[in-house]
Formats: sequence, C-alpha cells, structure tokens
Amino acid sequence: MRGSVNTYQFSPITSHLLLSDYHTHPQGHRVQRYTLALLQPWADSARRSGLTDIAFTDHDRYHAGIDFDEIDRLRERNPDLRIRAGIEWDNDPIHSAAGRSWIEKNWDKLDFVLGSVHFLDRPDQMFDTVPDGAAQFEGRNVDAIYVDYFRRVREIAGTGLVDCLAHLDLIKIHGHRPGGEIASLVNETLDSIRAQNLAIELSTAGWRKPVKELYPGDRIIELAIEKGIPFTTASDAHSHAQLGDKFSSLAQKMAHFGIRQVCVFEQHDRIHLPL
Repeated sequence: MRGSVNTYQFSPITSHLLLSDYHTHPQGHRVQRYTLALLQPWADSARRSGLTDIAFTDHDRYHAGIDFDEIDRLRERNPDLRIRAGIEWDNDPIHSAAGRSWIEKNWDKLDFVLGSVHFLDRPDQMFDTVPDGAAQFEGRNVDAIYVDYFRRVREIAGTGLVDCLAHLDLIKIHGHRPGGEIASLVNETLDSIRAQNLAIELSTAGWRKPVKELYPGDRIIELAIEKGIPFTTASDAHSHAQLGDKFSSLAQKMAHFGIRQVCVFEQHDRIHLPL
C-alpha cells in the first residue's frame, strides 16, 4: 500500500534551517475533534517557527477525532504551508487492531503513517510513561528488553502500513543502556527498515526526556547513514508551542553527521529535500 519515492527539485535551504516537523499531536492524549479552532494555532506556530511542512500524527487510538475535511479547510486558510494528514500507529495491544483497520480504510486520505512501539509486556501501560514506566525495567535484563523491543519494531515495520519509524530507540527513555555495542542489537532492524524502503525520524523529543538524548542516538544515526536510510525531522509536539522544538540543535547534529537532505511525504510518496 505504500507510495513511491520522488526527488523533487527545490531551491537549497541554509544548513541551519529545518522546515519540516513530521511528528505532532494536535489532540494531545485524548480525543478532541479536529476543528479549525484546534488546528489553526498549529499552523500559526509553524509559521512563527519558520516551518513550511508539518504532519499531524495523532495516536491511532484517537482516530475518532481526525476529520479530513477540517484538514482541507485548514489547508485552504493556510496556502503557504504544506499540511499533511498523518497518524502514529503503535503496538497498543488493546487498540492497534482498530487502528490498523482505520488506516487501511483511510489510506488514500493519509499522507504519512508513523510506526512506533510503546508497549512491552504490560498491555495497560506504555513503557515510556514518565516516571511510572521505568518500573517495567526493574530487575530485568536490559539487553533482553532491547532485543524484545527491536523485534516489535520490526513487526510494525513489516506490516506495509507505515512510511517511517518514530523515535527508533525509545527504549532508552529512562536511561537504561545495553551492556554491549548497540549495533549488535539494532542492525537487523535497520536492515529490515532499509529493505522495506522506510524512513526513520530524527526526534528532538529525547532531549526533553530523562535520557536527555536525541532519538536515535549517534551510533544508530551512523549506521542508518551507512545503510542509506533517509530521515524525517520531528519534535513529537503535544502542544503547538513545541513545534520545531530544539530544531537549531538538531540542525547542528545533522551537519555534524553530514546529513544533506531530509524527506517529507505526500500521499505516501517520499520527497527528498536538499539541505
């Protein structure tokens, strides 16, 4: 069901300016029906932050709030912005089946689908809940948790229903680190992502969390670059005030790694923008 890859010709932008945020949650963590009153502040914030391309990616468990007609109205009111209809689909054991059905039904209306893993063994609690989720790691082998986590990421990636993987090493959120080299734990997952021609996001959200580190970490970025995996840029904003959060630091990080392009999506077609 996924789209194709296009490389469009755009005017180069300066290396210190990132123009796209592809992980946002207008509804926050509850169902709020999409209306212009809810969405227009996000467009206004994007404009103030110098963003020109944003994707709404509310969690699939809140899909009842998504209204494609309201997104179209927002586009009409803000013709200077590229506003993408998206969703974040995770492995929620209670809601993911309904989320999958909704995505399949609305595939042609969606520009972008993020895949993510927020659940380990507990169906009633996301492991990345701060601080309570840290209890799921107590007394357990961290390497084994990492192995299980990345297996779940591969399962989401292999469905054919996602365009990009969110916060790839979210498992580190509470500061738990594997005992060995991360490459030995993540290489199979990165190979799977590359084989399926998916992107991964560079998410500043990790800088706001206990781990205080970009998602993904430096070594994973190096490996992804070696494998030719493309990147989106993301803040995981749960308020319009967080749009583009810490993007200046992200731009510096990307320059350090020599990342010279970022990708955006239109009806699942991936577009590579030069930096």
